[in-house]
Amino acid sequence: MKKILFGLALVAGTFSFAQKTSNNTASSPVRFGLKAGLNVSSFTESGWNSKAGFYAGAFANIPVAQDFSVQPEVLYSGMGAKAKSNSDVKANLDYIAVPVMFQYNALPNLYLEAGPQFGFLVGAKVKYNSNSVDIKDSTKGFDFGLGLGAGYYFTQNIGVNVRYVAGLTDIAKDRPSNSDSNKNGVFQVGLAYKF
Repeated sequence: MKKILFGLALVAGTFSFAQKTSNNTASSPVRFGLKAGLNVSSFTESGWNSKAGFYAGAFANIPVAQDFSVQPEVLYSGMGAKAKSNSDVKANLDYIAVPVMFQYNALPNLYLEAGPQFGFLVGAKVKYNSNSVDIKDSTKGFDFGLGLGAGYYFTQNIGVNVRYVAGLTDIAKDRPSNSDSNKNGVFQVGLAYKF
């Protein structure tokens, strides 16, 4: 619960900073927007293959210098993986993700980005055919990762973006001492719309 409150406080503080920046920087105001797209996610443990999911949410783009901006986001992100031994076995992990991307405008419409992502688990299930088992109690409620990506705006409002987020924390709550950690990894491609 403390981690969720911390994440919400971080987002609220960033949006508050965004409002102040927009009042002080008339030439490049803060822009808000929506984004959605495809997730291709997997685990670092070798017994799993990639699985498709989706993400969707909102963002604020906050200019901090001529070619630099900060973009905090709040996204629903469906992640997980398929078992290699049986593709009918799927692990579905649902997160509220809060990435904070630092963006560099390499060209007027092209940007590169990197930054941390804070993930808050809202659901975790393993599905086999029509059966479903809840594994939320054995999965950590917080996931920390680092994202690296790029994006291109075709117009002032519509753009595409790609990002890879590498998880840095083990997703299992109680792991035996001799076993390897298992982390999330997700490749994202999608559309963004700025208001």
